[in-house]
Amino acid sequence: MPNSQILPGWDALSTERGLTVLEWASAQRIEGRSMAELNSALRRQELSPDEVAAILTQVGLRNKAAAKFGALASQLLFTQAGLEQASRARVSAHHAERFRAAGCARVADLGCGLGSESIALLEAGITPLPVELDPLTARFAAHNLRVASGQAGLPAPSVRVGDAELLGAANADGVFLDPARRTAGHRDTRRVTSPDDYSPSLTFAFGFASLLPTGIKLGPGFDRELIPDSAEAQWVSVDGQVVEMGLWFGAAAREGIRRSALVLRGESDSFELTAPGDTADVEVQALGEYLYEPDGAVIRARLIGELARRIDAGMLSEGIAYMTSNRHVWTPFAQAFRILEVLPAKEKELRRALSDRGIGSLEIKKRGANVDPAALRTRLKLRGENHATLFLTRVGDAHTALLAERC
Repeated sequence: MPNSQILPGWDALSTERGLTVLEWASAQRIEGRSMAELNSALRRQELSPDEVAAILTQVGLRNKAAAKFGALASQLLFTQAGLEQASRARVSAHHAERFRAAGCARVADLGCGLGSESIALLEAGITPLPVELDPLTARFAAHNLRVASGQAGLPAPSVRVGDAELLGAANADGVFLDPARRTAGHRDTRRVTSPDDYSPSLTFAFGFASLLPTGIKLGPGFDRELIPDSAEAQWVSVDGQVVEMGLWFGAAAREGIRRSALVLRGESDSFELTAPGDTADVEVQALGEYLYEPDGAVIRARLIGELARRIDAGMLSEGIAYMTSNRHVWTPFAQAFRILEVLPAKEKELRRALSDRGIGSLEIKKRGANVDPAALRTRLKLRGENHATLFLTRVGDAHTALLAERC
């Protein structure tokens, strides 16, 4: 069985002594103690330099993890790579709801990582059957599941350590897979570039599709050519950031839906745009009073045409993911901007126009324009008290600069 090297000092984190010291260090950090002060205090507790480094790293990871795990993060254990790949709690809850709606009672979490999906399954009343290849990650996942199950008053599930392709789904009636998209390790990892390098392999993952309700979490940029025709593909964005693409099969998929954009905002808002398949863009129309920028999940799901028809908008230019209309319609699936002016596209003239309008703060967005917004912002030498948004794009076939304000 492959075994990644456990970093020095990290094996002590899941021991009773290591957890006690970690809890103390985490509490001290919350109270405002600096990392340098913590470092000195920990070294006085007869800890090895490696153990001190591991504890300080873990304190930092817990702080980062709060964005994904909420308050529970303060009690969990993380690796850098595991935290980067872990689903946000809100997204995991949507995954678990799929299995609950499919009537699943026991779901194999193959490649469970730090246990985020298994925690959500527990909270949904489903028994998780987690499997993890990496021994240290599996140890941390077991700890995290003990914490979560203890809060729920449930027995903690055990984590099977080994290759998911060899251990299989046991007696599960549903399967979730989060194939590793990185090389093995706990830090300094890189993304793989070939679907054949996923672990578990996509061939293995797709093998469950005709057998059990199945969910497969993949990156939002996953090659669409590899999406099976039988899958419901759902792209998910959280507060404007596209975080994943999920493939759903069997009873975990929904009848008549093959493309979905799930938009999550704040702590509780959830919106979804669905279609039986990719939708064609609507016709290009003349620049109107408003410009709409679709959410990234809508763009990835190729549902721009569906959204345009719902809000009665047209494409700003062929192949450009901006829409335009003469009326403002609120939608959770796009940001709306009111066009203030069409400005000169040439940089020298654009700089003069922005200066004349006293614009010192400028949000620059671009599609279909070969420009680095950060470098351009520097060259524009902005001064003034006014703020605006600048779109560098094509209107029809012409490169255009559009000055706008958010609705």
